[in-house]
Amino acid sequence: MKKVTKATYLKWYEDMLFWRKFEDKLAQVYIQQKVRGFLHLYNGQEAILAGALHVMDLEKDKMITAYRNHVQPIGLGVDPKRVMAELYGKATGTSQGLGGSMHIFSKEHNFYGGHGIVGGQIPLGAGLAFADKYFKRDAVTLTFLGDGAARQGSLHETLNMAVKWNLPVVFCVENNGYAMGTSVARTSKGTDIWKLGNGYEMPCGPVDAMDPTKVAEALDEAIKRARKGDGPTFLEMKTYRYRGHSMSDAQKYRTKDEVAEYQELDPITKVLNIIKDKKYASEDEIKEINKRVKDKVSECEKFAEESDFPEKNVMYDVVYEQEDYPFLAHKPQ
Repeated sequence: MKKVTKATYLKWYEDMLFWRKFEDKLAQVYIQQKVRGFLHLYNGQEAILAGALHVMDLEKDKMITAYRNHVQPIGLGVDPKRVMAELYGKATGTSQGLGGSMHIFSKEHNFYGGHGIVGGQIPLGAGLAFADKYFKRDAVTLTFLGDGAARQGSLHETLNMAVKWNLPVVFCVENNGYAMGTSVARTSKGTDIWKLGNGYEMPCGPVDAMDPTKVAEALDEAIKRARKGDGPTFLEMKTYRYRGHSMSDAQKYRTKDEVAEYQELDPITKVLNIIKDKKYASEDEIKEINKRVKDKVSECEKFAEESDFPEKNVMYDVVYEQEDYPFLAHKPQ
């Protein structure tokens, strides 16, 4: 694995802090009804993305996830201003404002969504890996899913195919404690989700996903295995989300004390403490990072606010139409 250095910790701190503040800003403008529909925030889970990016080959490796998907494309290189504009429904967004919160995409940066259907991205992730193997592209696909999606039949069908065909894919369950408001213990007798991999003779295991170093170590091993042709891995990233499932979540299923307990494990604070302990940055340098992050979030907000909404005809331009569709009883007049 690439060495975790002073530069790594400083990058992790600035990146994770920006992702957190970006999501906080979205929560703020959502309350102001500038962002509509559903909004699922990543607060608390940033170490997973930070660790993943450290060991991926960003030139060719791919990522696909569910609807908690705003910061992943930013980490992969998408302009955060365009991501925020997409959430605003503006023409300058990643999908011209037509995708919104749950459907961020960037083929250019190897980010394949953003999927609103629970578990819908799981077979698609294996499909991306199948294409890479078929065309001998030496790439690996990281397929992320929530603990709720682990109960979907599509996961089991996909795991079976992936291990049978030796696909270069890593399945990462982001277990943040609750599928919407339902704990793992209420949905399954077995609470160690990673053990599902054993049923398919697939390498699997748990990961302390509040620590980007632990995430990087686990994913580095899995990615190397996939890249050399030894097939998929199934990892359970044990994490926590500090906000509700979505902005409409009253969070009555957990106590404030529970959230506070997990905030003691905050990955951003953990990385900052290492920076301070090892004297990787002075207090003034840390303040400068904080200011850069604040200014960058403000730039994103300003860009989204000032961008135009798409013209109505754009909606029709992206809808597929086939005039001689064979199953129509008669052509519309």
